[in-house]
Amino acid sequence: MNGKIKYCPICSILLEKRNMEERLRLVCPKCEWVNYENPIPAVVMFLKNQNNEILLIKRNVEPEKGKWALPSGFIEVDETTEDAAIRELKEETNIKGGIKKLIGVYIEHPAIYKSVLVIGYEVEFISGSLLAGSDCSGAKFFSSDELPPIPFSSHRKIIKDRLK
Repeated sequence: MNGKIKYCPICSILLEKRNMEERLRLVCPKCEWVNYENPIPAVVMFLKNQNNEILLIKRNVEPEKGKWALPSGFIEVDETTEDAAIRELKEETNIKGGIKKLIGVYIEHPAIYKSVLVIGYEVEFISGSLLAGSDCSGAKFFSSDELPPIPFSSHRKIIKDRLK
């Protein structure tokens, strides 16, 4: 249970723990507001070049700063998952892409966040030249048999599911 929130965001009353829906949740005793803890939605993009190599970025932010991963990012409130995928790909790699297909939906439990709902898309190259964005320290294509260690289980599963 989230230890950070203590007071109701609606009426500022101290929250109390209650068993609700077979879970222990923080609830406001006055207005009945419930602190539901939901996963953070994110997108991950799988893109191969004309040489059948997989695009990875070297992370410049936590979690797993300095390690290679698929391009990824959080979905903004006003975006569709597809729009977020295209935006994040452009921000991280300078590549404009298009959605080819949904690969799958996964759960990740990184150290910084309790739970992340990961939506994996295969994307195709439309335009641009590869250039690492501000939250990346590198961007590079790798052959599938020479991939560096990838720290996120969801990214490894997306690669595995796509290469089947």
